Amino acid sequence: MSTLPANDVQAVERFGDLYRRLKSQVGQVIIGQDAVVDDVLIAVFSRGHCLLVGVPGLAKTLLVNTVARALGLSFNRIQFTPDLMPSDIVGSEILDEERRFRFVKGPLFANIILADEINRTPPKTQAALLEAMQEKAVTAGGHTYKLPEPFFVLATQNPIEQEGTYPLPEAQLDRFMFNIWVDYPSYADELAVVKATTSDIQPEVAPVLTAEEIQFYQGLVRRLPVPDNVVEYAVKLATRTRPNLDGAPAIVKDNLGWGAGPRASQFLVVGAKCHALVHGRFSPDIDDVKAVAKPILRHRMVRNYKAEAEGITADRIVEAIL
Repeated sequence: MSTLPANDVQAVERFGDLYRRLKSQVGQVIIGQDAVVDDVLIAVFSRGHCLLVGVPGLAKTLLVNTVARALGLSFNRIQFTPDLMPSDIVGSEILDEERRFRFVKGPLFANIILADEINRTPPKTQAALLEAMQEKAVTAGGHTYKLPEPFFVLATQNPIEQEGTYPLPEAQLDRFMFNIWVDYPSYADELAVVKATTSDIQPEVAPVLTAEEIQFYQGLVRRLPVPDNVVEYAVKLATRTRPNLDGAPAIVKDNLGWGAGPRASQFLVVGAKCHALVHGRFSPDIDDVKAVAKPILRHRMVRNYKAEAEGITADRIVEAIL
């Protein structure tokens, strides 16, 4: 395990203060939901994408918009509908006044993209996001166009209404670092929300970081040293979700058809690094891996019919493995 250079040590010490200021700015608008805000910010500094799952009215869209403002990044919201076409989000070539083809960029060309109700659009439009999420670029008319850095897709999904929706394929789900469950606020938080949103006072969200600073801290996350035992724990955790492997727990063999792939192991390590950095530590431990395990693993495990029928959730399986 390597040690950090002096400049990075100072950056780790500065990051704690920056992170608190960032949370303070977001907290002016988003009341409660601390765990959700933490997960979104950890994904941002880990160069990951997020899928936010929750019923309507829980401020998922407002959260993404507020985070974008606090980070000082450009933001576009795309409302996914059944008639949305790939060119509507990527852009298309047009014939200009000089009779030359020119590419007109779509709303995908921003730092933070809110893919609102991503499961309401057909697979061919969902797939248009795949290259953007993985390669940070899009291809149109035989040319590849780089997306602005940093680039994140924060998608929302309604878990209740499934009629007229197109479930995301496993390959696309795997591109999301976190699957974040957005739950109802507590009574006290909801009381504060109602008081804050039924007056004409609009809190101002000031940017805390620049795009360049965000990219620096993303690099810092990657440079944090990780003990071998933490990497081994993360890989073992991911492999124990695979029912076809010897040594898989009984709850996995009985309730899962497929488990998490190697990308889960990678995200567990990177997420643990960022979780350690957020808490002012210079290296992650096993508790940091456990802290990010649920949002990383819950959408990478395919439950079988038995699990569905008996109501055994992905979170319950992760808890049993941990």
